[in-house]
Amino acid sequence: MKLTRKQVLSRAKASELDSVRKLNCWGSRLTDISICHELPNIEVMTLSVNSISTLEPISHCQNLTEVYLRKNNISNLGELYYLKLLPRLKILWLSENPCCSPDPYRYRMTVLRNLPNLQKLDNQAVTADEVSQATTEGEEFIAAPTVISSSENGHSGPTTERNGADVTTESESDLLNFSMEETNKIREQLGMKPLPRDKFSLFASPIETDAGRKKKNNVLNAILLLLKDLDTEDLEIVQRTAGNRIHQLQRKELQQER
Repeated sequence: MKLTRKQVLSRAKASELDSVRKLNCWGSRLTDISICHELPNIEVMTLSVNSISTLEPISHCQNLTEVYLRKNNISNLGELYYLKLLPRLKILWLSENPCCSPDPYRYRMTVLRNLPNLQKLDNQAVTADEVSQATTEGEEFIAAPTVISSSENGHSGPTTERNGADVTTESESDLLNFSMEETNKIREQLGMKPLPRDKFSLFASPIETDAGRKKKNNVLNAILLLLKDLDTEDLEIVQRTAGNRIHQLQRKELQQER
């Protein structure tokens, strides 16, 4: 799926592309983000849980300070070359991409060798010692990676495109696995207050005993995020469905009281 001008303006609530400062396209099944060529002033981008395979378009976003790319289809660490062209980049989240395995340590060293000015990588603060170690233990990329076309691979379609059912299953699973940082980015763009760490831990901690609360909070965040993409007709359907569900729960409560 291609990210379009209309989608960008709608999600960013902007009238022109050059006025877009923040953009959230989490879990949008994107494969083409070439529109980034036209986003010179964007500062924060959330692109996690998509099917993006190249970072070249992002290299044109010279004011970018934060980019979230967790769980995409970036298989070549050489794509870091494009991020080296971003002088203000301080926060990068790239984990859970094919390029991150099989050696997590070498992966981190390579990222920091190419992006020594990062302050946070994969939600973990970068230390001066790590940056120093990276100069000898990480691989440096001095040229753009070679692009292999789908025809050279013997495929009839883009090499990064996944089966629609697989993407749907993955997205539904991820909606219940928000990280604290991404959740608060979404809440901020929805005009909601960020969750403090102590409250977030109530449903984000892996040792949380109240599984019901964890699931409900994550589902609520997912629903609020997805509502932005619905038109009037769709929202009316949601409203009717929610009303019916409320009536069902109320009847159930009355029956239990009798």
